[in-house]
Amino acid sequence: MKILITGGCGFIGSNLIRTLLCDKKIEILNIDNLSYAADKNFNKEIGSNKNYSFEKTDICNYKDLNQAFKNFKPNKIMHLAAESHVDRSIESPNDFINTNIIGTLNLLNISRNFFDNLSSRNREGFIFHHISTDEVYGDLEINDPPFKEINRYQPNSPYSASKASSDHLVRAWNRTYGLPTLISNCSNNYGPFQCIEKLIPMTITNIIKGQKIPIYGNGLQIRDWLHVNDHVNALIKIVLNGKSNETYNIGTKNEKTNIEVIEKICEIMDSIHPKKISIDSYKDFIDFVEDRPGHDKRYSIDPTKINNQLGWQGNIDFEEGLKNTIQWYIDNQNWWQSEENFIK
Repeated sequence: MKILITGGCGFIGSNLIRTLLCDKKIEILNIDNLSYAADKNFNKEIGSNKNYSFEKTDICNYKDLNQAFKNFKPNKIMHLAAESHVDRSIESPNDFINTNIIGTLNLLNISRNFFDNLSSRNREGFIFHHISTDEVYGDLEINDPPFKEINRYQPNSPYSASKASSDHLVRAWNRTYGLPTLISNCSNNYGPFQCIEKLIPMTITNIIKGQKIPIYGNGLQIRDWLHVNDHVNALIKIVLNGKSNETYNIGTKNEKTNIEVIEKICEIMDSIHPKKISIDSYKDFIDFVEDRPGHDKRYSIDPTKINNQLGWQGNIDFEEGLKNTIQWYIDNQNWWQSEENFIK
């Protein structure tokens, strides 16, 4: 089986590739433009695997992308490449429009042309799996039921609007052109190898550096947390067993306020990471700052469909996963300190 993965040097993509390569029957082509959030050392780690190849290509570059398809001839596409940080989308929305919409459009057109020229036999099992986010649904009030696949889209940031647009394109290419497609919408991911601009690694690394931990507004925004290893296992279930033209929501019912998450990290680090300065707790580093524009209040995912139809269940307890993630960032300071050089 040959799987073309976009954004494979990113947080979720790199963890996905590590897992997929455990199966020696799978060949992977990773297409990534190595932007600021990519793990620049990932190819050194994986590159010796004979089932792995890499193309430094921007998905907005149609010509190079098309050539990569022709050379590799994939059976499946897993599209993870995206601009994904909400704060950056507010500052530079054009980057998100280009990558998340135009880049996805390029992939869909190339995939369609490639699929249309396959023999009937080679069309069997071909799928374009688009990995998206729960943020396309907008936000929820405290007593609202979790997002289901049938919820209407109400994106509130340039990031979520660009991802909603790409989701709609994927559906349209399935309905109009007959391209076999799948969409998955996941809740907030956490775990090892995540870029330190995100909430959990930012909190951990700021504590290690002895810096303040900024938190927007009152910190009562609620997110549904999903360990990246659980997410990867769900993605593999979907790409291997999901039905074309279906959407699957991926979550593990771990709703926490941002302040809860930060305070829990502080408590864990109080016990395992000795303080080098005279403070009672790392909670003293918490710094409430002005809220960002259009900040969504609550996300929550209903995973009933993927639980029942594909037999996937999240297995990682949030507190245990958080402890392991904290320990990983403590043990791998060279990794994230070098990654800081790429954040612009």
